Amino acid sequence: MHTNRLAREKSPYLLQHAHNPVDWYAWGPEAFEKARRENKPIFLSIGYSTCHWCHVMERESFESEPIAAQLNRDYVAIKVDREERPDVDRIYMTFVQSTTGGGGWPMSVWLTPDLKPFFGGTYFPPENRYGHPGFAAVLNQVTSAWKTQREQIVDSATDIMAQLEKHVAVAPGRTGPTEVDHALLDSGYFVFRRTFDSQLGGFGGAPKFPRPSVFQFLFRYHARTHSEEARDMVLLTLREMTKGGMHDQLGGGFHRYSVDDRWFVPHFEKMLYDQAQLATACLEGFQMTGDAQYADTARGIFDYVLRDMTDAAGGFYCAEDADSATAAAQPTVKSEGAFYIWKAAEIRELLDARTAEWFFYRYGVAEDGNVANDPHGEFGGRNILYQANEVEDTALRFEYPVEEVRAALDIAVQTLLAARSKRPRPHLDDKVLTSWNGLMISALALGGAVLDEVRYADAARRAAEFLIASAWDGATGVLLRRYRQGESAIPGFLDDYALFAQAMLDLYETQFDFRHLNLAIRVTEQMRQRFEDRAAGGFFSTEAGDASLVLRVKEDYDGAEPSGNSVAILNLLRLAQITNRAEFRESAELAVKAFIPRLTHVPAALPQMLAACEFLLGDVRQILLVGERGAEDTGALVRELYRRFVPNRIVLLVDSAETRSALGAGMPALAETHKLDGRAAAYVCRNGTCQLPVSDPARLGELVQY
Repeated sequence: MHTNRLAREKSPYLLQHAHNPVDWYAWGPEAFEKARRENKPIFLSIGYSTCHWCHVMERESFESEPIAAQLNRDYVAIKVDREERPDVDRIYMTFVQSTTGGGGWPMSVWLTPDLKPFFGGTYFPPENRYGHPGFAAVLNQVTSAWKTQREQIVDSATDIMAQLEKHVAVAPGRTGPTEVDHALLDSGYFVFRRTFDSQLGGFGGAPKFPRPSVFQFLFRYHARTHSEEARDMVLLTLREMTKGGMHDQLGGGFHRYSVDDRWFVPHFEKMLYDQAQLATACLEGFQMTGDAQYADTARGIFDYVLRDMTDAAGGFYCAEDADSATAAAQPTVKSEGAFYIWKAAEIRELLDARTAEWFFYRYGVAEDGNVANDPHGEFGGRNILYQANEVEDTALRFEYPVEEVRAALDIAVQTLLAARSKRPRPHLDDKVLTSWNGLMISALALGGAVLDEVRYADAARRAAEFLIASAWDGATGVLLRRYRQGESAIPGFLDDYALFAQAMLDLYETQFDFRHLNLAIRVTEQMRQRFEDRAAGGFFSTEAGDASLVLRVKEDYDGAEPSGNSVAILNLLRLAQITNRAEFRESAELAVKAFIPRLTHVPAALPQMLAACEFLLGDVRQILLVGERGAEDTGALVRELYRRFVPNRIVLLVDSAETRSALGAGMPALAETHKLDGRAAAYVCRNGTCQLPVSDPARLGELVQY
């Protein structure tokens, strides 16, 4: 068996390639020096451990002895985990997208020895196929060009870098709007309105990806404008996603995306960031409507994460793969979705005949499988479970009482889940990323408050304490990005600082441990120091000074994950309200100005930043609570507050003389707050003016509703 340098790494993705015949290097000085010393081009391969097509390219090309020989002879081969090093991925993805019009993983890029890209793409089959050039042929062509046209390639790479630097530059526009306004937010809303699928939910056609940043914006746009359409676009999308095969009907949680337009056939990997953001969207849907189906979906997500994605120390793992073994006896024979799909006969063996009929009707099970047009035979007469019919319709169809049918179906789900748990599980990427954990902590903190569920609140707090202990150095202000198997490593990027600070803010506003608020402030101060462009505004994704990064980018695209800039802006605005520190608000406003050209021309690319602008322009409430933390009367006010959707607000608790003094520096109104007749009280303030205090939860609800 081959073993290469990747065997020394901690990344699950790099370790997957540790026994390839390719002489892989990790991203770092050893590889760069070899390329310069031998004047060889670099072949850079970027992916992640739960990436289906990364597995395919490894199996077809990187495990091939002839192809490995080509790579080892003519190139310095570097493998990068995009989840550990989003900075490297972002640079070369920008190049690939700019030069090919598309992007994705695995990403394949050829670099000069000084790390400038000159050719790239994504997946390459081993031989010419389906109009795609074969990887072996591409390697030969690039090798030949490097030997005969090296000077031209180097000059071209230098020109490409100059163009990319212009492409990624972010600064206030010299023409056009200089301030964000409601008209800009309206234009963003109308873009989403035009692309909305009014029948099946989602935006655009297949494949359909969840993009929760869009939900964040539309819910906040609704809160200000009372546009029912803005709200209903999100609610319909959440309902249709939950019905579909993209939602794990047995185990909870969501798969990455749907290959069709009705959320039925998923790409089966599960990502932590999707679970966190979709749980938050469902909780906000529940706050708006009181409809229990949204709360139930959020509970299913949380229960899945706590059951299958949580480290013993409290952190949350990254992802589960789409592929898994079809049989325990053949662990290397894998197919996509094998863990999740069912033959009708398998279900009949587990359930009594009557319950099986109910289950088939409810979850769309067909005797010969329910996936039509399966040209590759991936599903082999098996079924993807989805909500084909409501429980009430099932009861009506079979003429049984609804509650009897519901109870039987609930037991059936647990029976199948238990049976499924004995199958070979998909690969688990068990690294803990600070940014993604920040998203999950925020979701669980909100879930604990909205659902009044101690288990979720405790999980949020435990994960936060784990990150504080393992990723944060209070003496230096360094936040690390990745933890795995006892090792913390990789200095954090903008999104790590921003999402960690957001998590601490969200945890404080739901659980009121003053340490978390202080930490949010400290982390935000470090974020400004390390990443802010004080001249042009906005935040770079990386710190200055890393010579291996040929570009320093200000990321703004709110895609599967919110951008660090969007989160940073909202954090700064929230902290400006809490602390009354002018520099926080000035940083946020300067950043927004830097992105106004993008917000104006492509608002749909920045929905999380549009949500931050809703806060910037909105009617912010300061909700000041006076009472004992954890006391029942305080808890009653908190429960009433989180029963409602109140987006543009901050929540503070005065529970001691110390917190009154500390918070009073930023909010002088706190000096006049007190309990009412010995009971916890709430003050709702706007623009520094507070209404009379209330101790009745229902009255607080009236004061904060939009």
